[in-house]
Amino acid sequence: MSETQTLTLSSNFEVPKTLPEVQFPVKEELNAFQPYFRKALKTDTFLLNQIINYMMLSKGKQMRPSLVFLCARLCGQINESSYTAATMIELLHTATLVHDDVVDDAETRRGLLSINRVWKNKVSVLLGDFLLSKGLLVALDRDEFELLKVLSHAVRRMSEGELRQLKASKLLNITEEKYYNIIGDKTASLIAACTECGAIAAGADLETRTKLREIGENIGMAFQIRDDLFDYGDDDTGKPKGNDIQERKITLPMIYALEQVSFFERSKIKKALKKKNKSKDEIQYLLDFVRAHKGVTYARQKMEHYANEAFSILNSFPDNQERSDLYKFLMFVIARKK
Repeated sequence: MSETQTLTLSSNFEVPKTLPEVQFPVKEELNAFQPYFRKALKTDTFLLNQIINYMMLSKGKQMRPSLVFLCARLCGQINESSYTAATMIELLHTATLVHDDVVDDAETRRGLLSINRVWKNKVSVLLGDFLLSKGLLVALDRDEFELLKVLSHAVRRMSEGELRQLKASKLLNITEEKYYNIIGDKTASLIAACTECGAIAAGADLETRTKLREIGENIGMAFQIRDDLFDYGDDDTGKPKGNDIQERKITLPMIYALEQVSFFERSKIKKALKKKNKSKDEIQYLLDFVRAHKGVTYARQKMEHYANEAFSILNSFPDNQERSDLYKFLMFVIARKK
């Protein structure tokens, strides 16, 4: 880069429009990663092989391995430990998706019938356990104890976050502070593991590892708020979905809107939220309520706050191509349309 660039959400960078565009700097590593990941899934159990082969028909976006590789490049270079870290994280992430589909009674995953629909819940739970154990064993087999420590911490936080969300959703008593704690554990913990493990794999010192972890935490918070905004038809994303409202999930836009009204109106809205199988008109009523009380605007401001916190830390790194590549990836994550 020819001149020093202070990175913020409003930096004069053209926002990448596609994921392959921001993954291009680590394209070769991602191509090499696939057989590496497939080898980690190897098993002698016939049923497991059947399920794994089915699961692999629908390849994910590889956002998390990409983040590991980009952070490794920022801190040094991509090496064997980088592939180990990316494999561990992808196995853990896949395990959580399988378990989430059981909890949510999901019908599909990435365009295919979900594992729990094809092989039932019991098999899905056991598959998730298998993937999780494989992720931990990958680290043990290669004596990557620092990576194992970071991932184990992330697993604990993710489990706690899921349980907190289940309790809060059932009682409909989630506050803004509880919301941040939940998404910090559920989502940001794994993103932070990606960024920190990328640094560890490259041999970064403790100070650098801490910076990368904080970048991951902040961008993970922004990532989840962005996801939650999709449900309300954020100004950049078009038609609202209303899925969270139908499933009685209270996220930041609704939390903020509820805080702006009287106890009586809040009780009325919560009663509407509790109803199962809401009609389109009932969902639209709740969407309109959130927009009228600036819930979407507030959530977007919070998303931008967390993103700028991440970019502020990233500014402490040398102004080079590696920093620019990571910035563009993080920008894409929070500016994405789906």
